[in-house]
Amino acid sequence: MTPAPIAPQRLPSLDAVPHAIPYQGSKRQLAHAIVPLLPADTARLIEPFAGSAAVSIAASYLSVPKTAVISDVNEPLMALWQRILAEPAALADDYEMLWQAQLSDPRSYFEDIRSKFNATHEPHFLLYLLARCVKAAVRYNRHGAFNQGADNRRLGAKPATMRARLAATSKALTGAMALTRDYTDALRSADLPDVVYMDPPYEGVSNTRDHRYMAGLSRERFVENLSDAIARDVSFILSYDGTTGTKSYGKPLTESLKLTHLHLYAGKSSQATLNGNTAHTVESLYLSPALVSRLGGVGQVMARLVPAEAEPTPLWA
Repeated sequence: MTPAPIAPQRLPSLDAVPHAIPYQGSKRQLAHAIVPLLPADTARLIEPFAGSAAVSIAASYLSVPKTAVISDVNEPLMALWQRILAEPAALADDYEMLWQAQLSDPRSYFEDIRSKFNATHEPHFLLYLLARCVKAAVRYNRHGAFNQGADNRRLGAKPATMRARLAATSKALTGAMALTRDYTDALRSADLPDVVYMDPPYEGVSNTRDHRYMAGLSRERFVENLSDAIARDVSFILSYDGTTGTKSYGKPLTESLKLTHLHLYAGKSSQATLNGNTAHTVESLYLSPALVSRLGGVGQVMARLVPAEAEPTPLWA
């Protein structure tokens, strides 16, 4: 029987956390549960499967790790992150130029920039596409080309808004690195004082190469790599499966790994609400034995998520 989900305490200190890029599947809300699980002595927060790097941004904003390393196999995405970290003002200038140029014919302009991005992989083109595409959802065809359409109801963030987001995110991630690499390399790079946060594509949409991702994720290989990391006492946190209403995303990881498995309430599904229904989302979070030990045991893990003085939260209200 699945344990009752936990409703983690919301951290007011994260209310002003900046975010540079919209990205479907971002863990902005789950960061309220993940950041408290980082030990005070965390040297590096390593985040493969970077996406919007929401967890690294939140943790760095609160100065929890000494530095962050974000990575992904999606080379154009990481080129964008490298510009965000190194030259946010120049990137904002490029975005403003694109945003202004679209005004006479936004629909055709989006398609033109999408073609240019697929030919050149220029980071500012990707930023514009993320700002304009449907649900901020990156989609690729079988040839690896970006093929998501535009949300023609909107023009994307205004240049001044984007400029402020880029500047604030770059500042929060001062000293961070953005690398193009496979998650296996990220795991192998982890030292004992580090923490790795992984948010791979949910199983079922990733066991083969899928149009939503640059590469698939083999469950068997993933479990082998997790087992190796556990044997090396790597501290890691992992988002891997979940449920929305009666729909499940992936199967829980094998108990043989001896991970601490938490079920976190992530709120009402926005998609279900748009469809006139009510469905609640529960996300799994797995903690490695080394991390649980650093935090003082499972009891202390729970205390970090839901302090004893906190009022019980009615999850399905």
